[in-house]
Amino acid sequence: MSALAPVPTPVRYDGVDALLADARSRLDRISARAAFQELVALGAVLVDIRPAAQRAREGEVARSLPVLVVERNVLEWRFDPRSDARLPEASYDLRVIVLCQEGYTSSLAADALRSIGVERATDVVGGFAAWRAAGMPVSGLAA
Repeated sequence: MSALAPVPTPVRYDGVDALLADARSRLDRISARAAFQELVALGAVLVDIRPAAQRAREGEVARSLPVLVVERNVLEWRFDPRSDARLPEASYDLRVIVLCQEGYTSSLAADALRSIGVERATDVVGGFAAWRAAGMPVSGLAA
């Protein structure tokens, strides 16, 4: 009978702010303008992870741009190249730029993608609110 491997102790944080700071310490976060430039000129993938109700209420990245909508609850499955539920674009080398409403959830999501091997994942500082404020193309009610 073989001995069981020890179970690692999970990392504990002193609140969500510490969790967020730890996630962001591994990201090279970018501005809305830089995200737009990478999207149109460098082939990056912009991924809006906001729920449908929030996109309807706040607006969306202009549909003329190649943005993917992948809600947060399935993000890792869609971008893990090993997953049966992966998107055709899924690749470890893919530049994935995650967008949420204000840039908090997207930091945690981008860090999760990095944890499964999508090393070039990052997020937009300030999220969709910063995208809209910077004059980047939007559509929907808030356009």
